[in-house]
Amino acid sequence: MNRAWMDRFIDTIEWIAAGFVGIVALNIFIGVLLRNTLNYAIPDSFDIGRMLLGILIFWGIAATSYRGGHITVDLVWANVGPKYQRMIDVFATLVLLFVVTVQTYTLFDKVRGTYNDNVLTFDMHMPTWPFFAIAWAGDGAAVLLIAIRTYRLIFHPEDIHDAKVKTVE
Repeated sequence: MNRAWMDRFIDTIEWIAAGFVGIVALNIFIGVLLRNTLNYAIPDSFDIGRMLLGILIFWGIAATSYRGGHITVDLVWANVGPKYQRMIDVFATLVLLFVVTVQTYTLFDKVRGTYNDNVLTFDMHMPTWPFFAIAWAGDGAAVLLIAIRTYRLIFHPEDIHDAKVKTVE
């Protein structure tokens, strides 16, 4: 696999996650502005906002999974040599890959269930399954990014762009 292509793919997923942050913020801002100035509520704004937050969470998992920007507890890792640090990283990434893969499978079941049951929003009667499908795509992107991270940790550790680790004193 071409490294430049993988880096562009990773950057694209991170930009998609950032875009959803902006969409959620815009939804909240417009909803509050209309409610407080014109005494008007956007129909289904609560349901849409709730589902957008779900989408944001899953795309955020994708964005943080590759770069190592998530919260970690590295008490053992910080006190061992580079060889063991890499072994711990590979093991932890494989566990993360397994967990997120199972999560992606179960989320697909939720997408299928909301589609088959024709679950709709309250005010505008919009189907909810497309929101769940977009969240599932973010989860699928997380699986791909974790798989890329695992591959790079094992075969090309110099290509990993981890967040800088700072010890607390």
